[in-house]
Amino acid sequence: MEEAAPAPEGGAPPAGGESADDKKIVHTYPLVKTCDMPEEMWSEVMELIVTGCEKFAYNYELASKLIKQGLDQRFGPPWNIVVGEAYGFEVTYLVGSLMLMYTGGNIACICWKAP
Repeated sequence: MEEAAPAPEGGAPPAGGESADDKKIVHTYPLVKTCDMPEEMWSEVMELIVTGCEKFAYNYELASKLIKQGLDQRFGPPWNIVVGEAYGFEVTYLVGSLMLMYTGGNIACICWKAP
């Protein structure tokens, strides 16, 4: 009969054989990482992004079109939207119009108004 290895300091090993480093943090709520918009604009843009990403969770192109149409109607064109996973960005934007947020755990959305 084999002896079990002693538990690491601090308690029992994590369930499922995963180490603490292997676990991911998944946010199910909207997480705004960068925003320089006024408060009123910020809340409306966040609602539009969450609606678009929930409605078209598996089609980022349709989600970005819905968000862009909403922003163009409410705040005037030209807005740029990128919805997806695992990308970086460097953009030139109109001051007071940039937002980067995550929704649904791993879906990132950046929106900005072109100068």
